[in-house]
Amino acid sequence: MVSVRLTGLSALDRKLVRDLVRLWAQALAVALVMACGVATLILAVGAYRSLEETREAYYERYRFGDVFATATRAPNRLADRIAEIPGVAAVQTRITQGVILDIEGLREPATGIALSLPDHAEPVLNRLYLRRGRLPDAGRSNEVTINEPFADAHGFAIGDRFRAIIDGTRRTLVIVGIALSPEYVYALGPGDMVPDPRRFGVLWMSETALAAITDRAGAFNDVSLTLMRGANQTQAIAALDHLLERYGGTSAYGRADQLSNAFLDSELNQLRAMAKVIPPVFLLVSAFLINMVLSRLIALEREQIGLMKAIGYSSIAVGWHYLKLVIAISLVGIVVGIIAGTWLGRGLTEIYGEFFSFPFLIFRQNPDIYVLAAGVSIASAIVGAVRAIGTTIALAPAVAMQPAAPTVYRQMFGGHINLVAYFSQLTVMALRHLVRRPVRAATTILGISLAVALLVTALFSADSVDSMIETVFFQAERQDATLTFARASKPAAVQAAANLPGVILVEPFRVASVVLRNGQYSKRMAITGKPANTDLSRVLDPNQNVITVPESGLALSSRVAGQLHLQRGDLVDVTFQTGRQHTIAVPVTEIIETYVGLAAYMEMSALSRLMHEGPRVSGVHIAIDEVNLDRLYMAIKSLPVIMTIALQGVSKQQFRETIEQNITVMVTVYVTLAVIIAFGVVYNSARIQLSERARELASLRVLGFTRAEVAHVLRVELALMLVLAIPLGWGIGYSFAWVTIQGFASDLFRIPFVIDPGTFAVSGLVVIGASAVSWLIVRRRINRLDMIRVLKTRE
Repeated sequence: MVSVRLTGLSALDRKLVRDLVRLWAQALAVALVMACGVATLILAVGAYRSLEETREAYYERYRFGDVFATATRAPNRLADRIAEIPGVAAVQTRITQGVILDIEGLREPATGIALSLPDHAEPVLNRLYLRRGRLPDAGRSNEVTINEPFADAHGFAIGDRFRAIIDGTRRTLVIVGIALSPEYVYALGPGDMVPDPRRFGVLWMSETALAAITDRAGAFNDVSLTLMRGANQTQAIAALDHLLERYGGTSAYGRADQLSNAFLDSELNQLRAMAKVIPPVFLLVSAFLINMVLSRLIALEREQIGLMKAIGYSSIAVGWHYLKLVIAISLVGIVVGIIAGTWLGRGLTEIYGEFFSFPFLIFRQNPDIYVLAAGVSIASAIVGAVRAIGTTIALAPAVAMQPAAPTVYRQMFGGHINLVAYFSQLTVMALRHLVRRPVRAATTILGISLAVALLVTALFSADSVDSMIETVFFQAERQDATLTFARASKPAAVQAAANLPGVILVEPFRVASVVLRNGQYSKRMAITGKPANTDLSRVLDPNQNVITVPESGLALSSRVAGQLHLQRGDLVDVTFQTGRQHTIAVPVTEIIETYVGLAAYMEMSALSRLMHEGPRVSGVHIAIDEVNLDRLYMAIKSLPVIMTIALQGVSKQQFRETIEQNITVMVTVYVTLAVIIAFGVVYNSARIQLSERARELASLRVLGFTRAEVAHVLRVELALMLVLAIPLGWGIGYSFAWVTIQGFASDLFRIPFVIDPGTFAVSGLVVIGASAVSWLIVRRRINRLDMIRVLKTRE
């Protein structure tokens, strides 16, 4: 036995230290559970604040725009009128153009976007953070500055060259600079679901050079604004749309809808949700464990408490003694949690910083995070201890010094069921103990079930992502590639695409930018026109059944229908933003399901009629014979009419690899947390049962029962609690998973709610394994029971 020499401490404080030494294993289990809550709170809140502060600083220093819009061709003089819009602080016009990139060593063609820079000045808005080199010279038409992820993916350095097709013109470009932009913190290529810097690059060229290539001298097709503080963004967008209308302008949008920023917002929302959901689970379990440990300790020290009160210690002094025990355990958990949370938070922030291409990273753990974590943890621990401490204070000395009244035993179930006929006497003892203490059994079962629930919440994501990949890439978007034309083309372009080497099937599509309105609700998006019966790019209903594209109405995704409060049969006002801008009421004929973006479909010729235009196509979906794949890529790289190419197979592989990395990290963290919960709950429960029933178990040994038979009593109790806890955990985990899906859903992504039976099985097996380890530790104590000491009658 460990001896501790303590001098200079009061009698109660010496007793406190000895109690901590004696209960070190149980106290450590409680502290570790509490540390998980502290760590996840600091991790989530700290990473969220760091990323948010980094983003705000980056946006402010490099003047990221508040409002964005595009047009077909607007004169530069229009910028002065845009600057006169009430509330506008600054205006930046420029030229943008989609490009096809031919990179040496890359088999498939890559895509990119070319952006103009002022010839002799720094951009007013959306400025560049120059990593290396310089900006392009206005007098040299082949110089470009490229974004850093694209450069790193290909090992580009200053002076390297690559080929590009810009608006039908084939160019060899020279890299003079490598930079980052607040517009492309999350640089997503066409058709991709996650960034793939190998196949998507951002190119900045001088305005003179890009204007000459795209025939836009004296004109622009892209504009960004910043607004004064307090300015009305809705009114500014409406005024900008009005000015750009005659120049082929599409609906302007705010920063919240800018693609890169929207993805970053989504990630920050996930961190915020993590901070709200996970820490309370651990703090709830730690409060329960503290109540369990303290209640048993007080029960065992009943006579000591009476003696302390009898010799002059007040109820408050005795209560404060046990409260200090709780605080001491909490402080251990808080210190461990702060260290782990700070380390993990810094690591997570750095991972996000690289993934989102920030030029710098602000990592600050403000003191209020630690104060909040410590305060909430101690508060939860005190709440868990209140009942036990209240019992201590209420005990009168004379009552406390008397032995507790023995447990009154009655026949189970009124004696109507003879359990001995079905089970052994030892098993009946275990059943009887659970029934005699239903509240303790129920709380233990709840604690174990929360560990199961955490595992279900972590593991289901793999099931949902697999279902999403199956639906998106194998049922809905089954094409091998999607070619987007530089501008809407005549139907002859479809036949030209069919004649490309290796193309075995072609399906055209038409895209129209629109604003959908239903009363006070509106949504800026695109309608995609398809042939009535498609085989490559198909439309699915909520039950994953293929449907025919409606010829006289719209098929809206369920998220759009929900946001606009529309149902099948309702009319929605469609305002076309390109060509002859007008508004027409269209019926909603189908509600469909999509997991990427916001979708609206209708038959392609019907869409052309609504637009008051002749037949046009925006691009084609194609199926490819892989034997001729290299010939096809070479042909695409030389075609000026093609602006972008999206490769489904490459996008699917990149998406799967990125998601699998994230899921692996998340599952590892959740499994660790769940194991700590399961171990803490089961170990403390088994230790307390052993302490309470030591005399009973020792008596069984004296009567001739073996160690295995004696251990069987506690093992049956644990097994019964696991049998009840695991299904309950599955139910709680199912609810947690559903809440997680709802919280993570956005206009960019929706993940289907799918949980495979194997996920439930794995979650149960992991908790059973953790419980088995804690049981084996307790079993060693059962084997070492000192029967003589245990059976001594307490004075």
